[in-house]
Amino acid sequence: MNLNQIQNVYFIGVGGIGMSALARYFKYIGKEVSGYDKTPTILTNELIESGIDIHFEDDINLIPKNYFVENTLVIITPAVPKNHSQWNYFLERNYQVKKRAEVLGIITKDTFCFAVAGTHGKTTTSSILGHILHESGADVTAFIGGIVENYNSNLIGSGKTVTVVEADEFDRSFLHLHPNIACVTSMDADHLDIYGTDEAIKESFTEFADKVQDKNKLFVTTQLPLSGVTVGVNEKAGYNACNIRIEDGSYVFDVETPNGILKDFRFGLPGRHNLMNALMALAMAVNFGTPTDAIGRALASFKGIRRRFSYQIKLENLVYIDDYAHHPTEINAVHQAVRELYPGKKVLAVFQPHLFSRTRDFADDFAKSLSQFDEVFLMDIYPARELPMEGITSEWLLSKIDNPNKKIVSKEALIPMMVENNASVYVTIGAGDIGEMVGEIKNALNEKNI
Repeated sequence: MNLNQIQNVYFIGVGGIGMSALARYFKYIGKEVSGYDKTPTILTNELIESGIDIHFEDDINLIPKNYFVENTLVIITPAVPKNHSQWNYFLERNYQVKKRAEVLGIITKDTFCFAVAGTHGKTTTSSILGHILHESGADVTAFIGGIVENYNSNLIGSGKTVTVVEADEFDRSFLHLHPNIACVTSMDADHLDIYGTDEAIKESFTEFADKVQDKNKLFVTTQLPLSGVTVGVNEKAGYNACNIRIEDGSYVFDVETPNGILKDFRFGLPGRHNLMNALMALAMAVNFGTPTDAIGRALASFKGIRRRFSYQIKLENLVYIDDYAHHPTEINAVHQAVRELYPGKKVLAVFQPHLFSRTRDFADDFAKSLSQFDEVFLMDIYPARELPMEGITSEWLLSKIDNPNKKIVSKEALIPMMVENNASVYVTIGAGDIGEMVGEIKNALNEKNI
């Protein structure tokens, strides 16, 4: 497929975080971009403001009339149902219809491609890496699965020769990529609705890792059963973060590398998991030949990603943090970071489970993770692409949480109940539409604090 012959790009599910990065990219290189999504969001509003035409009705009459078969690429998200009328319209007329991952594969095939894989840490690691490369002057474009605060965008740079992509394991999407340098941050069980078993997930990651034939170009954590350069924090590894201390709210650390020790890096994102993400990005950048001083400047200036341990309020007596965590391992990471930063303070966690299947598959682990907080508000399960499953409810999950300070809270009652609570630290957690409420929650808690 030759993208140069494409004039128009139409997205079905344009408001998805990965899809919207592609939409920004095609708009930037001069294509006519438009599309459909189910509901308006902060992200779709930003796309509309950038000049991308978006509608929210599944109506074939809303497809632009000049989007002909020979000059239009249609990109779909796997979350779109098979009976979607616009999707079927394009299929019946033999348009070029491709998944986001396939298009990323086409874009990156003729570039030097960095691919960041893992069930956790992809977005943060790829954002840090994209920022490092961009700040060092590399001719890079990074496609990110989150809004990077430094750029207020999920697209970094406009380079033609180097790309950074998240290698998404959902639907085995990452097997479409052609990585030159890659990493795997984790291989925890997830997406069991797609894979069926934990073993099938691990096999898929192994297949991805095998795409990198030179194992000196593949970076993995010490816990993973993959051949590559190991990366670790305070452990024996090819790249090891050591002499870690906290100064003025930031991590300061040294790195043992195969070629000697690099000293005094500064990184501001809290939590040991984020330190690991930074180290993984650093190792890939060093391998690429990025100057050490440029890496240091970029790590120190990295501001984080929207909805990844994102501070909304940070006062002496009131803290509000929002995080996209939707897997027990990610919730544990949020808890570790909060306890490290705010020992002895009462922490209220508000969690919106994402997907009935994920709630079913990891219910006991979710319960264990959430039980660690001082108090838990549990919202209804956000269905996303799924229909309800009998017996899989938030009430059922709540019954498993070993914490007396727990309750089900409706979306309508959430803000008043948060305002009434006497916590010092509030954390909202989840990958559903709770993210759309963050602004209202922030305003309400600020008013309470006046």
